Amino acid sequence: MSHLQRLRPAALAAPESGIVAVINHARGRDGLIPLWAGEGDLSTPAFIAEAAAEALRSGETFYTWQRGIPELRQAIAAYTERLYARPTSPERIFVTGSGMHAIQLVLTALAGEGDEVVFVSPLWPNFAAAAGITGARAVEVPLDWTGEAWSLDLDRVRDAITPRTKAIFVNTPNNPTGWTADEGTIRAILGLARDAGIFVVADEIYSRFFYAGTRAPSFHDAMTDEDALIFVNSFSKNWAMTGWRVGWIEAPEAFGQLIENLVQYSNSGVAAFMQRGAVAAIEHGEPFIESQVTRAAEARRIFTTTLAATNRVSIAPPDGAFYAFFAIDGVSDGMQAALRIADEALVGLAPGAAFAPTTQGHLRACFHRRLDQVQESANRLAEWIGRQP
Repeated sequence: MSHLQRLRPAALAAPESGIVAVINHARGRDGLIPLWAGEGDLSTPAFIAEAAAEALRSGETFYTWQRGIPELRQAIAAYTERLYARPTSPERIFVTGSGMHAIQLVLTALAGEGDEVVFVSPLWPNFAAAAGITGARAVEVPLDWTGEAWSLDLDRVRDAITPRTKAIFVNTPNNPTGWTADEGTIRAILGLARDAGIFVVADEIYSRFFYAGTRAPSFHDAMTDEDALIFVNSFSKNWAMTGWRVGWIEAPEAFGQLIENLVQYSNSGVAAFMQRGAVAAIEHGEPFIESQVTRAAEARRIFTTTLAATNRVSIAPPDGAFYAFFAIDGVSDGMQAALRIADEALVGLAPGAAFAPTTQGHLRACFHRRLDQVQESANRLAEWIGRQP
């Protein structure tokens, strides 16, 4: 028996990321424009980095609060209250080592062997993989593509719920499609969860990247204090802090000791100096968020109109997030297409198969970059498409 065979089957079954596979294929290629990863091209603003640096200089390098430093928990609570006009106690806030860490902790608390978690797909692949590692089964409810927009059939969500279901996971605005649940859909999902006696886990990391208002509709708009509702979020997107790995959970206060214990037995808390940077981000970063969203809106227009003009691409401007999720006529294998496009057009894309088995022919582009690069990458793709039979 090999050493690998002695490991847990759930760990061995964790899939390779299709996104990383394409990145590894073409990383460092001269002249390539990388639209494959879910991040923009802006570095963290100096006022955030300086707050972290000052904390380092002042010696904040020791063990810290498992739930997060009080100043950051208060800042996140105040931010949430401002954004959703709903009183939010800092006792509901728990700082994590990234949004992914938040998801892992929540799944650890909710689901294990023999359990199920329903999720709306296509979806960033890490959620289903993390559920599988806990031993739970991730049950996919695919969005429908109408030719102009993505939509969710609520009857499919209802039908996916079984006695083994522990939670419904909803990412809105959605990565990769940009689908954004309206308030009616949010209320309906919450109603299904109430009727079934299960949790809703709301991933609203892209809530500020919404192109019809200051923020996207939220489960905060429909919740009551009694709802079994947990939010996961991150500093990565809004404040250009993807490499910092700082996120948070918002959950009922009664979960406090449980979440603190799970933090203790995973990463034992986020470095205090990184949390000082996060405080600066959330307290002073509103103008930066607004400028990012303004730029992303123009990038969205450039990218989608250029590809649509080929008359060979099924694409629509996303309602939220900063991705274009599209299909090219004649392309059925998005992975092979992504590899070819990286080689032949010098544009890095993510394959649709990474997000759902139902979207194997799709590709995802992150258009959250300098506008000249967005235009150039769209032109290169249009030219590549024009060369295909």
